Amino acid sequence: MPSRVFVKFVSEPKNDPMKSIVGIACAVQAIKDGNELSVFFAAAGTRLLDPNYLRELDQEMGEDSTMVTDFLKTIGAEAKAVYCSFASVKAVLGHSEGDEALIFADKDIHWSGPPGVIALSTSSEVQLTY
Repeated sequence: MPSRVFVKFVSEPKNDPMKSIVGIACAVQAIKDGNELSVFFAAAGTRLLDPNYLRELDQEMGEDSTMVTDFLKTIGAEAKAVYCSFASVKAVLGHSEGDEALIFADKDIHWSGPPGVIALSTSSEVQLTY
């Protein structure tokens, strides 16, 4: 039976790139297994939305790999909801809402802060934090 899975990305991916890649892979696996996935990118975890940084993570998987970027595109296309902290994007990446600088279109992101995290946490059956 499918579960409601919530994955939150808050850690600095530059400190442990493989941890972030594992989290992204787990989120995609939740989708592949037929679960309802919601994700929230906050704090330094918003770096995972930067296409330039994603290219660096792709390189962790091999010189010509696009695996991480492809995984994020799957999340964007198939997750029930993608949430992001606007304040974190501004602080970490220097982008503002409307810049269209992230891997997901701004219109496809639910911009929120702690209220979104709490709502997703309390409505999910499984939570993972990376």
